[in-house]
Amino acid sequence: MRGGTTFRKVSLGLLVAAIVGLATLPMIQRYATDGGFVTNSTLFNFTQMFMLIIVASSWNLTGGFTGYVDFGHGVWFGIGAYGTGVLMSKLGWPFPVAVAGAVAITVLAALLLGGPILRLRGPYFSIAMLATFVAVREIIRIVKPITGGGIGLTLPPYLNRPLFFYITLILAVVVVAFTWWLRRTQFGLTLIAIREDEIGADMRGINTTLHKITVFGLSAAITGLVGALWAYQNTFIDPDIVFVDSRTMDVIIAVILGGLGTVAGPVIGAVVLFWARDIIWANFLQFHLIVQGIVLIAIVLWVPEGIVGTFSDRSGGTTLGRLMSKRKGEPSSDEAVGSPDDEPRTVSS
Repeated sequence: MRGGTTFRKVSLGLLVAAIVGLATLPMIQRYATDGGFVTNSTLFNFTQMFMLIIVASSWNLTGGFTGYVDFGHGVWFGIGAYGTGVLMSKLGWPFPVAVAGAVAITVLAALLLGGPILRLRGPYFSIAMLATFVAVREIIRIVKPITGGGIGLTLPPYLNRPLFFYITLILAVVVVAFTWWLRRTQFGLTLIAIREDEIGADMRGINTTLHKITVFGLSAAITGLVGALWAYQNTFIDPDIVFVDSRTMDVIIAVILGGLGTVAGPVIGAVVLFWARDIIWANFLQFHLIVQGIVLIAIVLWVPEGIVGTFSDRSGGTTLGRLMSKRKGEPSSDEAVGSPDDEPRTVSS
């Protein structure tokens, strides 16, 4: 017990030190002489990494905590990006107001779609979300007077790398802290109960529909916010650079690599994947998607519980195979339905 407490304290100390160290990077860039190792490109790379951490953590709310594997999660990123782009370029809204409006549009879309789509389970839900992603991308192309179609939209240029660095760093810390807190609340335990046995949770009087739609909208809001920030930082959007299939793939790989259904998993997986991908691009530029696919297959086969699950027997996570093997409302074959171990457990602080 004492060893576990010591480990947690050491881990927390290292985490705080890492955050403080990252926060000093823009200051090093500002005061370093010519040739300093921290450049605008360095800040941009870290900003992209923070965004991946945020989106991976938001995907984990539905995919890892609730058990609904979302192959079209990038649709919320796209709606957030285009919401900001349209509100700023067409209506002239200032950036903060446009971001708030884009997040509201994303949540509204998630709530409207969540009702019918969340009635599906397992691969049916995954395919439905993938179809939604493709459909929204084509709608963006068609509605040219509003979205610019394939030509795209140009946002007012505002390139401030240190500002976006700090915004995304703070947002990443807040989102990860929020998921840690949520995992320990009654709401979080209910999501885990839905993941393990949705019919059983429903029979115990849990309003599973309300919980699923709530976490679905919350996950969409976080991802839509990242999409809005990305659009403003990029200053130009079109369907081909916003609705990219590989973006959702990166998020899924990051969560599975780190540990599906854990709090630290998406963070660790996103960091490892982001910097490993640079190595893959540098050495296998023409075949990087093939290499990423092989890596995903290897993770599912040989490290199914991810980095966190492999090195911790109390991670509370799950595996992609278990979630995808479930039919609608049925527990997977390796779960003992009705056993005492399936009862929601309280988590000590």
